[in-house]
Amino acid sequence: MKPSIPRGTRDFSPSDMQKRNYILNCIRKNFELFGFQQIETPAMENISTLTGKYGDEGDQLIFKILNSRIHESKNKEVMRKEFELSLQSSRNSEELTEKALRYDLTVPFARYVVMNQNDITFPFRRYQIQPVWRADRPQKGRYREFYQCDADMIGSNSLTNELELISLIDKSFSELNVPVILKFNNRKILTALAEVINERDKIIDITVAIDKLDKIGKEGVNKELLEKGISQEAVNKLQPLLDFKGTNEEKVEVLKNLLGNNETGKKGIEEIEFILNANFKLQTSNLELDITLARGLNYYTGTIFEVKANAGTFTPSILGGGRYDDLTGIFGLPNMSGVGISFGIDRIYDVMEELNVFPEQISKAASCSMLFTHFDEVSQAHCLQLAVELRNQNISCEVYPDVSKKIGKQFDYANKKNIPFVCTVGSNEIEKQIYAIKYMESGNKQELNLQDMIDYLKTELK
Repeated sequence: MKPSIPRGTRDFSPSDMQKRNYILNCIRKNFELFGFQQIETPAMENISTLTGKYGDEGDQLIFKILNSRIHESKNKEVMRKEFELSLQSSRNSEELTEKALRYDLTVPFARYVVMNQNDITFPFRRYQIQPVWRADRPQKGRYREFYQCDADMIGSNSLTNELELISLIDKSFSELNVPVILKFNNRKILTALAEVINERDKIIDITVAIDKLDKIGKEGVNKELLEKGISQEAVNKLQPLLDFKGTNEEKVEVLKNLLGNNETGKKGIEEIEFILNANFKLQTSNLELDITLARGLNYYTGTIFEVKANAGTFTPSILGGGRYDDLTGIFGLPNMSGVGISFGIDRIYDVMEELNVFPEQISKAASCSMLFTHFDEVSQAHCLQLAVELRNQNISCEVYPDVSKKIGKQFDYANKKNIPFVCTVGSNEIEKQIYAIKYMESGNKQELNLQDMIDYLKTELK
């Protein structure tokens, strides 16, 4: 049987992991720099926790887990009927499935907050770096298993939190050397638009359609709106929103004219202007008000964020997020406002690969700093003792495992793994306690005792 992996999943080689960890370490460092604390939640959640939070399209992408030992069930007729119904529509049945793989990290976080509310100090800043799963159609930049890096602030409705996240985004992508455009909007604007065009009950359909503008264009959006039962008159009123381009300030004026005295719209514009005015002090580059940005997730209620690379040909969304005012309410803890962002590590990796912005030393990173080579079992045993001394000084090293291999083969191994230093040990070295250290890049050699070897490596490896 030829081995394979499921579509939309990937293996990662050591060199892949060096680059991924470079991204993860940068983001984790900044999360902690901004005061976020790490948590983790299970890979699977009760299906009732996840469904109904992501809209109809999102619910279709949830990976459901078939109940275990289902063959032992005494209600096989009920199960057969439930299975037949599930083939006809999106349906959850306790007889078939009670659990699902998490779709994102935000909903499990809301569940965590409610379950642990008595042990949390609010406002609570948490970060979480874990994989999520979506039953999507795999393509470049779209995977069925991928990592999210989330930072959320919950228990405060202050817009200062949005400003903090903007600073975090700007600092992280600047350090990763990825030029980006940080787009933002406000879901109150979209709610107000639905009210102004007299389609308040269609807010979700309007949001989902507008969010696809970049993918399907204006004609595609209009077609979808009409197919959802939105009147032609209402669609016509939305055209200024879909067509307009201009500065952030000009877009605000368009919104004021379009929304008139709508109270929800006025509140959304007020929040947008707060962020734009504060940004002059933050000096965040490439902050763009995108009045068509919608973010399809149902739980957003205020500011919404999206980041795209501002270079190269591969420009998917590499970060998303926004304000949610009552996500914990569905779990029994109402009026707990929060705001968060999620870095898409896998897409950031793909963008950085295309732009070739990984530091050169990452690509050439070695598995360790020193390889001990040897001639026989006696010299190998001595190498093992030396390795203990180096590791006690936090110097990474390994001993070549096979005694039968010639020295040339052992050196080839060091070259292939980019190990910078090689120490060859034989009977003379054991007797004199003096060891030849070769720097592989230059070919220079040093003959040193153990303590001098440690001091030399510490200096060279800084």
